Amino acid sequence: MGSHRLSSIIERLLEQEAPLFDFFTGSAWALGDPEDPEVCDLVVGNPHEMALPAFVEAIQRWVPPQDDAWFAYKFNEPYAREAVATGLRRRRGVPFEPEDVFLTDGAFTGLNLCVRVVADPGDEIVFLSPPWFFYSALIVAQGATPVRALVDRRTWDPDLDALEAAITERTRAVIVNSPNNPTGRIYPPEVLGGLAQVLSVASERIGRPIYLISDEAYSRIVFDDRAYPSPTEHYPYSFLVYTYGKQLLAPGQRLGYVALPPTMPDREPVRAAFELAQMSIGGNGVPNAVMQRALADLDELSVDVKALQRRRDLLTEALRASGYELPTAEGTFYLLPTSPIPDDRAFVERLARDKVYVLPGSLVETPGRFRISITGNDDMVERSIPVFERAAREA
Repeated sequence: MGSHRLSSIIERLLEQEAPLFDFFTGSAWALGDPEDPEVCDLVVGNPHEMALPAFVEAIQRWVPPQDDAWFAYKFNEPYAREAVATGLRRRRGVPFEPEDVFLTDGAFTGLNLCVRVVADPGDEIVFLSPPWFFYSALIVAQGATPVRALVDRRTWDPDLDALEAAITERTRAVIVNSPNNPTGRIYPPEVLGGLAQVLSVASERIGRPIYLISDEAYSRIVFDDRAYPSPTEHYPYSFLVYTYGKQLLAPGQRLGYVALPPTMPDREPVRAAFELAQMSIGGNGVPNAVMQRALADLDELSVDVKALQRRRDLLTEALRASGYELPTAEGTFYLLPTSPIPDDRAFVERLARDKVYVLPGSLVETPGRFRISITGNDDMVERSIPVFERAAREA
C-alpha cells in the first residue's frame, strides 16, 4: 500500500494549523467533561445560559409553513435582504441597498466569499495580527497566501507603517477586525482614515483596488456606550462581513451577510461576482429558509451587553489586582491578560488543573498572554477569580 497523498492546500493547513488543531482536539478543555459543575469554561464564545426567549420564539414563529414553497431552495431572498438593509440604515445612518446584501450562514462563509471574489491562487491577503485564529486557514483554503501585518502593541491599533510595508503587487485585500478579537480594541476614526489613505495610495500604485474586508462580527457587542465607527465608512472598496451569532449568542444557528457600502464604485460587476461565488459553493453557504424568514425579527434582538460589561469589569479589576496586565476590552467577548510565566501554554495547563479553561495566547499570535471569554456565566466567572489569583501567586 502506498502512502496517502493529500492536496497541497490540506498539507499546508495541517502544517500551519497543527497547534490549533491539537488544542481543540487534545487539550484538557477538549477532553474534559462539559457537564462537570466545577468547570469554568472561558475558552470560546459559546453560550452557558439558556438562549434568549425572544430568539427561540422568533424561530418557532417562522417554522410552520404558510405555502408549498416555504422550505424550497433559498438564495438571497428579498425580504431577508430588505431586513438587513433596513437595520443598517437605521443604526448607522448609511443608505445601504438590499441588492448589496448577500446572505450567508455566518461570518466564516462571508469571509470565504470575499477572498474567493477578489483573489486568484497565489495572490496575497493581508490580515492584522493578533487575529481571529482562522484567518490564515481560510485564506490558504482559497489558494491565496496569508500575509501578517503586526499592530502597534502599545495601542493595539493597526500599525499603518507595518501595513504599508506588507502590501505588494500581489495584494488583493486587507482583513480588518474591529472590535478586535482577541484584544477587544475598537479602531478609532482617525486610525481608520489613515488606513484608508494607505490602501488608496497602494491601490493607485499597483493599478487596481485593494479591497478592505471588514470583519464586524462584534460590532454590536460594544461596551461603555461607545460609538462604533465602521471601517467601511472610510474606504469605498469595502466589504462588510457580519454574523448574528455574536449579538444573539447563538453561534450554532448560522446566519450572517456580506454588504457592499453605497460608496463602492461600479457595484454591478461586484454584485454579480458575489452571487456567482455563492452559487459555486452551493446551498451550504446560504442561511436556511427559517433563518431567512426570521431575520427581520432577529435583527432587533441582542444579548445583554451590560451583563457582559459587568463580567468584563469584574474580571479586569480582579486580574489587575493580582498582577496581570491587560488592555481594557472596548467590545467583543474577550480579555487578553499577560501570562505570569513566558510559556502561555504551560500556564493554561496550570489553570486547567483547577478546571478553569482559557485559550493560550500563542494560538492568536500573542505568546505570553491568554484569552478569556466572558460568555461564561456569572458563576463561572466568579469561581475562576480565586484560581487566577492563586496561579499568579504561585508563578
